[in-house]
This record gives sequence, structure tokens and C-alpha cells, in this order.
Amino acid sequence: MSIFDIRKIADVGSSDSLSNRLRGQRFLVFASLLEQLKGEIKILDIGGTLSYWQQRGWDKKGGIHITIINLNVEEYDEGNISIRNGNALNLSEYPDKSFDVVYSNSVIEHVFTFANQIKMANEIQRLATSFWIQTPNYWFPIEPHFHIPGWQWMPVRIRVSLLRRIRCGWRGPVPEYRKAKELVEEVRLMSQREFTQIFPAAKLWKEKFFGLTKSLVMYQGFNDKTL
Repeated sequence: MSIFDIRKIADVGSSDSLSNRLRGQRFLVFASLLEQLKGEIKILDIGGTLSYWQQRGWDKKGGIHITIINLNVEEYDEGNISIRNGNALNLSEYPDKSFDVVYSNSVIEHVFTFANQIKMANEIQRLATSFWIQTPNYWFPIEPHFHIPGWQWMPVRIRVSLLRRIRCGWRGPVPEYRKAKELVEEVRLMSQREFTQIFPAAKLWKEKFFGLTKSLVMYQGFNDKTL
């Protein structure tokens, strides 16, 4: 399969892409869990986008208010969605348990280091009793950002060298060494052991693809009999 074909399959902006269909199926699991909660529900989406919720028809959903936190975004308030600037590693502007649910989809792998992933996990657990946090599985053979099999298992210097010369997934080529190295090191996929370590009281759900664990979800505050 060509790199072009992989990008087409992984294009979450396309409703017809395999990646978007898989996201939609995963979201249905989350939505079924959310039905257990009563009354008005305040959701904090860390690192999300307005289009993500619009694609799922939740931008005007009654009984739910969604606050999206992201870096360098234009603030927005319309319907049941608000968008605010914020850093997932430090959300001290929000008091403890400000939200009913924290939701995050493929974000925690983008904070460079395990120490930062711990900081993000601590903020999530501080801000809500219930949460649903998804991340790609380190041991799944196709890396979802750079689209090269086994990319995450290669030494950094080899990944940087490749990115400086060719397009890798959604990134590159990036001839400048420091920028290429930053893009490579930004993405740190997590193993199941690490993911469960930073959410010690939560439960694990594995998203399967052809029998392999494609992504991991840590969730808390829901009845797991639904899964």
C-alpha cells in the first residue's frame, strides 16, 4: 500500500475514511456510557476540535455542554459548545471537579515525555470523577501519525533522518534538523503498562483491529458492564 493510500485511509476529516469510521464506532461506546449519567452534563474535551463534535451531531445536543481546550485557538461560544485556550499539562484556571466528564481522543501521546503525560493524567483526574481517555497503542505495527510500519520502534536519529528527506504521514519533509527532531519527539506513544500506571484507579478498554489492539482507552466513573 502506498503512503498516499494510507493518508487517505487515515484522513479523519473525511467521513468516508476508515480512520473516521473507527473513531465513530469508538465514540458510540463512549456515548453509551454517558447515557448512565443523569441531568445536565458538563464535558471537558482536552485537545479536541469543533468539527469533531459537529461530525457526530453533538454541537446542538440538549442536556450537554462541551468545553474544548486546545492550544492557540480562537475562543468560541455557540450552542452547547465553548472553545478556550488551555494547556493540558496545567489547567489550574479550573477548580477541582469543574466538569462531570473529561474526554480526550489521541492527545496524550502529543506531549513529548512520560513526565508530561503524568501531568496531563493528573489534571484529568483532578477535574472530573468520570473520564474517557484514548491513545494509540505503542505495540500496534502501523504508527498513526507518520504512517510508517514500526516507526515508533526506530531510534530517534533514524526517524529524524527519514523525516528530513521524505513525507511521513501528515508530516515532512522537514529539512531543518531541529524542527524535524521536535516533530519526531512530540509524539510519544504509550504502552498498556504505562497507560494503566498513570490512571491507577481506572479501567482499560482495548480497541481491536483485525485481532490486534489498535488503541487503548482508560475510563472511570461508568458501569463497565456496558462494554
